[in-house]
Amino acid sequence: MNTYDTIIIGGGPAGLSAGIYAMRSRLNAILVERLMPGGQMMLTDFVENYPGFASGIGGPDLSAAMEQQARGLGLEIISSEVLSVDLSGEEKVVVTADGELRAPTVILAMGATPRRLGVPGEDRLIGKGVSYCATCDGAFFRDKDIAVVGGGNTAVQDAVFLTRFAKKVTIIHRRDALRATRILQERAFKNPRIEIAWNSIVAEVKGDSKVESLVLEDARDGSRRVLPLDGVFVLVGTDPNTEFVRGHIILDPAGYIITDEDMHTNVAGVFAAGDCRRKSLRQMVTAAADGAIAAVSAERYIESLGDRRV
Repeated sequence: MNTYDTIIIGGGPAGLSAGIYAMRSRLNAILVERLMPGGQMMLTDFVENYPGFASGIGGPDLSAAMEQQARGLGLEIISSEVLSVDLSGEEKVVVTADGELRAPTVILAMGATPRRLGVPGEDRLIGKGVSYCATCDGAFFRDKDIAVVGGGNTAVQDAVFLTRFAKKVTIIHRRDALRATRILQERAFKNPRIEIAWNSIVAEVKGDSKVESLVLEDARDGSRRVLPLDGVFVLVGTDPNTEFVRGHIILDPAGYIITDEDMHTNVAGVFAAGDCRRKSLRQMVTAAADGAIAAVSAERYIESLGDRRV
């Protein structure tokens, strides 16, 4: 009952895409997702760069469409947490909170988790003004002064989004130039509600029962100043959700899974896709492509087992 052709761990765009391709290949597949299918798509207000949607699409809408397509093809999706894995044998074992799953192939698509600053006051004030998701919490800061920490695409795009609610948004960036794509930078520069604190590092989040201010340190001379505000959105990148496979497959120094172009890891029958693997561009479209490749590679691997298949 718990034996499959492939087990997909993670229900973001990579995992759902892998599920779609696995079902189209007539594989007996199961997808295990700790929360709800969608991954970071569920945290993205508006997606402008996914092919086929000229006017854009809401992240939750795109997620729902992918899930509906996967389920419509017959993909089994369960909500459970993966506790451990044994990838050493020809038959892989995935232990979840609800029991064991077995398959000759596993597709790792666990994605990544928003990175924290690691400064005093941050952990204590999470949910009390410290947030890692603009679309989740932006509406709570209507007519407030807030900050966004980061200078990449997500930080700048979400800063623009947050001006729908906030009175003022300060982008805090440790360098003197943003890393976001030019079109996003232009939108931020033109927005009258956005200010940018260049060469600034958050040294502390201050407040008793809620965020009241940030202590900013100048990256050039170390001087400090206090920025009064009501909330801060930390958007400084992500860390891969790969702890439970550490020691089982090869990871890079940052914890990302190393694969070849066909999504093979160093372990036969184990593939990785999406934001949890080492790659140059982490976007929904590249995650979906990874998932498709991983599923096709899994199918070919199963075919190669021939009579040896358990």
